[in-house]
Amino acid sequence: MNFTPAYPEIFLLLAIAAILLIDMFLSDSKRVVTHYLSLFALVVTALLTMSDLGSGTSEYTFNNMFLSDPMSNMLKLFSYLAVGMTLVYSRQYSTDRGILGGELGGEFYVLALFSLLGQMVMISGNNVLIIYLGLELMSLALYGLVALRRNNVGSTEAAMKYFVLGALASGFLLYGISMLYGATGTLDLSEIARISSSVTANKTILVFAIVFIVSGLAFKLGAAPFHMWVPDVYQGSPTAVTLLLGAAPKLAAFAICFRLLVEGLFTHAVDWQQMLIVLSVLSMAGGNIVALAQTNLKRMLAYSTISHMGFMLLGFVSGVSNGHVDLNLAASAYASSMFYVITYVITTLGTFGMILLLSRNGFEAEQIDDLKGLSKRSPWFALVMLMLMFSLAGIPPLMGFYAKFSVLQAVLGTGQVWLAVVAVLFSLIGAFYYLRVVKVMWFDEPADDNKIVAGADIRLVLSLNGLAVIALGVVPESLMNACLVAITKTLAS
Repeated sequence: MNFTPAYPEIFLLLAIAAILLIDMFLSDSKRVVTHYLSLFALVVTALLTMSDLGSGTSEYTFNNMFLSDPMSNMLKLFSYLAVGMTLVYSRQYSTDRGILGGELGGEFYVLALFSLLGQMVMISGNNVLIIYLGLELMSLALYGLVALRRNNVGSTEAAMKYFVLGALASGFLLYGISMLYGATGTLDLSEIARISSSVTANKTILVFAIVFIVSGLAFKLGAAPFHMWVPDVYQGSPTAVTLLLGAAPKLAAFAICFRLLVEGLFTHAVDWQQMLIVLSVLSMAGGNIVALAQTNLKRMLAYSTISHMGFMLLGFVSGVSNGHVDLNLAASAYASSMFYVITYVITTLGTFGMILLLSRNGFEAEQIDDLKGLSKRSPWFALVMLMLMFSLAGIPPLMGFYAKFSVLQAVLGTGQVWLAVVAVLFSLIGAFYYLRVVKVMWFDEPADDNKIVAGADIRLVLSLNGLAVIALGVVPESLMNACLVAITKTLAS
């Protein structure tokens, strides 16, 4: 059996085991070794993935249950980047709060890498059961991360809510998978696509399977009306864990939506697109409107996430128009969604990185008012935060504007003008709460005169993060073309 396509996963699993073993013998003062070993593991894993991406081909292994293709390799690279930046941003924050010291040790790093491994399995799964196993591996690690502060009531409550609602979502998804197996007699995505398109497939059971699968996916995306866990978990988790929850897993969520709905059930796109339209509109409406009333920055960003996931789904509802399949149109639509989710992850990393930068031992920079007068305390980081807020609002020439523009272009390409108008209206509503943050930073007097204390690593990475949002907004063609090529080759395979 050819294990080459799974080399990144195999290496990361071995690296996690080694890091866990080494960390057992480290004192609290030497915990930085675990940090650098984790970053080293991510770099090597990225190099292994880049070698696969360079080939530009699709390779199967484990009896066609595991797939390495251009889309999976590209999403994995951004997942490594997201987790790596999260570890850099959160090192000082976690050390100050005892998350990396005492009895907890380096579990933060190990669980973060295990969640990444689950995401990688999800992204490369070519079998419904493998995708589900990857999903549960990621989810179990995240449940543990949310509950890391065992003596904190907020974290414990958030972990319980996340666990219970996550189990419910898994039940929805698993029930849909069982119905899908009953209708097609297989768990292989290629076979599901072939059998579901034949006249012998039981259409009624397939439609019920789609309903449960889409509901389960909506839970994992945090799309309305299945969004109940998002604000509470974002607010209750340590900010470092919130960033782990809000960034890389969205890439994996996009991947399983693509695998299950596009690769497995493309011939039934008319059915699941109608559901996604409802989820998209509800998410954009609920997320943007409720975010207006928030004073807690993490909670506001949680509702912002809900609205952005709704916007990302617009690309999925634009792949098939009136039952007519145009592969070029479909590839462009799905590529716009992929570009959007990458944009969201990069911008979210910077936004939560800023919260971690401003936090210090005994103080959480979680309220919008905590940013008051930031321009007087640190003009550069106030400018970086301004760019991040403008990008999330979709203001040109930043990355977020091009992401929204490409998705709206895909929607208009299918003639759904009303849907594009709705998306623009809710984006305008959403711009208010982003601009409110900018107003507080630049026009209010500082509420905190303490000096911003942070390491050179977080300052450098956060600055590069802000510059990337500008650069990829001014020159977005390279990333957009890479997304289009990856989706086109994946669809062709």
